[in-house]
Amino acid sequence: MVNLKKQIIDIAKRTKAACFSLLDIDTKIKNKVLREMAESLLKNRDFILKENHKDIDFAKNKNFPGALIDRLTLSDKRIKEMAASLIAISMLPDPIGKIISKTRRPNGLIINKVRVPIGVIVVIYESRPNVTSDCIGLCFKSSNAVILRGGSEAINSNRAIYKILREVLIKNKINPDCINLVPFVERNVINVLLKLDNYIDLVMPRGGESLIRLVTEKSKIPVIKHYKGVCHIFVDNMANLEMALKIIINAKVQRPGVCNAVEKVLVHRDIAKNFLPKLIKELKSFNVEVRGCPITKRIVKDINNAREADWYEEYLDLILAIKVVNSLEDAITHINYYGSRHSDSIITEKKSNALRFLKLVDSACVYQNASTRFTDGFQFGMGGEIGISTDKIHARGPMALEELTTYKYEILGRGQIRE
Repeated sequence: MVNLKKQIIDIAKRTKAACFSLLDIDTKIKNKVLREMAESLLKNRDFILKENHKDIDFAKNKNFPGALIDRLTLSDKRIKEMAASLIAISMLPDPIGKIISKTRRPNGLIINKVRVPIGVIVVIYESRPNVTSDCIGLCFKSSNAVILRGGSEAINSNRAIYKILREVLIKNKINPDCINLVPFVERNVINVLLKLDNYIDLVMPRGGESLIRLVTEKSKIPVIKHYKGVCHIFVDNMANLEMALKIIINAKVQRPGVCNAVEKVLVHRDIAKNFLPKLIKELKSFNVEVRGCPITKRIVKDINNAREADWYEEYLDLILAIKVVNSLEDAITHINYYGSRHSDSIITEKKSNALRFLKLVDSACVYQNASTRFTDGFQFGMGGEIGISTDKIHARGPMALEELTTYKYEILGRGQIRE
């Protein structure tokens, strides 16, 4: 353990030293490197897929859930998406050095509020290897150094992606220690990292509830939480029901193992008898297990009972809980009480109902007549995301370039002294 701790501290020290060199890299160089990273991912896709198969075989041998294996699995399509994300990031404006505001004081001082990188960011994540390239791309463009600690289930995939992208930095004579991947799978690695506030400026956990709680309870470093996605869709009595059916199926079935998949559907009582049999029949055709409240069970009998715990739970699987509510206000109250402040949607053709929902639901992303699956940095035009913050501080929702910055004040004078 002593030797492990020493090696982790060494990684943090090297990353901290390297982060300052990023401030001196021109935007054109950063964009060139990102494009080369994208090319390198495509060029080495066979190597990436080979390493990914090792992780998949391990997961299957351990009987991991199907949703986790889906999050773990890379394909030719997903590698192309990873490369496309890096290209998109390269095309976005560089936030570093941008003047947020400028003030001239009566004494002639000019005070500029300027965007700067946060510094060294630790990302602790599980399952999804594409997070490795997204985080590296976003941190590099925003001049942040990053330490990645992925889950043991994806270690081979993460190492492969990291190795490929690090070699691009070396080729371009950029200090490769501005990106580091912790090569150890021991759980205690996290405990060591969370104490290194001398070298690390921010911790961002992405994963299950137990991981988020561990990090927030033990960290000596500021944390931005990427908490679970208990996402809701409320079908209003003024909804286009054909649209509602299409949106719910997309939000639940397309990729059930991700945080922006819908987990709960609330249905207005005025349309429940007409809509629920059609919805549940369609859900079952996709092998979705439906859990319903007592009213839902009376309308459609052959579904499971929803327990109180169901309203809090993020399934990340082909499971959906349905509740009949009396009004728009009841839907808003339910979501604000049981939700995780991630993504919630209302299906309605009544503008005033939509506006009230959008105003009063306290979530990072609120939608009218759209799938919650759009909560994604790439879909929002951010090039990618380092995660989806459910906190209410400076970063909320998909975190991309601007959310990876802070600011400082640059004060320009001509010999002023304070009287």
